[in-house]
Amino acid sequence: MEKIYDVTALGEMLIDFAVNGESEQGNQLFEACPGGAPCNVLAMLNKLGRKTAFIGKVGDDQFGKLLRDTITNIGIEAKGLVMDQDIHTTLAFVHTFPDGDREFSFYREPGADMMLKEEEVDYDLIRQSKVFHFGTLSMTDEPVKSATKKALAVAKEAGCMITFDPNLRPPLWKTLDEAKAQMEYGFENCDVLKISDNEIQFVSGKEDYDEGIKYLQEKYQIPLIFLTMGKEGSRAYYKNFRVEQPGFTVKAIETTGAGDTFCGCSINGVLKYGLDNLDEAKLKEILTYANAGAALITMKKGAIRSMPEPENIKELIGK
Repeated sequence: MEKIYDVTALGEMLIDFAVNGESEQGNQLFEACPGGAPCNVLAMLNKLGRKTAFIGKVGDDQFGKLLRDTITNIGIEAKGLVMDQDIHTTLAFVHTFPDGDREFSFYREPGADMMLKEEEVDYDLIRQSKVFHFGTLSMTDEPVKSATKKALAVAKEAGCMITFDPNLRPPLWKTLDEAKAQMEYGFENCDVLKISDNEIQFVSGKEDYDEGIKYLQEKYQIPLIFLTMGKEGSRAYYKNFRVEQPGFTVKAIETTGAGDTFCGCSINGVLKYGLDNLDEAKLKEILTYANAGAALITMKKGAIRSMPEPENIKELIGK
């Protein structure tokens, strides 16, 4: 089929509730921020002029409608989004620490995103895409686990480039062994991997990042791996060399969506140059741009509606 879309992502879309001050009575006020890692990635790609589509499930409730309207308004194709009549939209409450890092409390027992069935997936959206993107949170439970694996098989058959971000969230797994098994499933099937510093240590059992990446490369033969290291910056591992670029110093208030922003920017770079034509200079450019994008989003709350503008990314790089 003709490749109409640059990137189609499958996975969770949810509401991140971020603390936003206190009421007159001294109660915490929460802001309902549309989020979910795969859709955050698409939102950044949209800012960069890419044509994107989302496949997933939300509840047919006020939050589900808010999410559908949000992605439609920013230009993500929403015809692959299914509204569940029985199960509510997944919610996450974000607790932010003084350094901007955070932890999540999820309301997902079950949540609508877990309920996507194989027969509900719009496979033509995948066939019409250059890239298929996914993570592990659509593999925590059935039926969405089977739907994800069928979608991935269709994507590979259609010749899509496969991009994968594990996005490890330990509270959502019955056991960490199961989380590791699904991360490994992603490694086996992806062309481009975006992984964080704590994730590489978790999955490889090695403290040293380079050793952990070497373990992945030797075991899974992943063509391109991006490693994010928070404010320290990021690395790219490609063929037999490694490129590293420092992060940007900003006044971070919350890190939600930073990894997804990085992921969207880096996928855009790979689309721009092609997976087979990368060299040190191109990878440095991709990392610098992705680091700047990730830094900028930490200055705002939320993710989908907070993606940085390309001109602001260029401005930060130019400083």
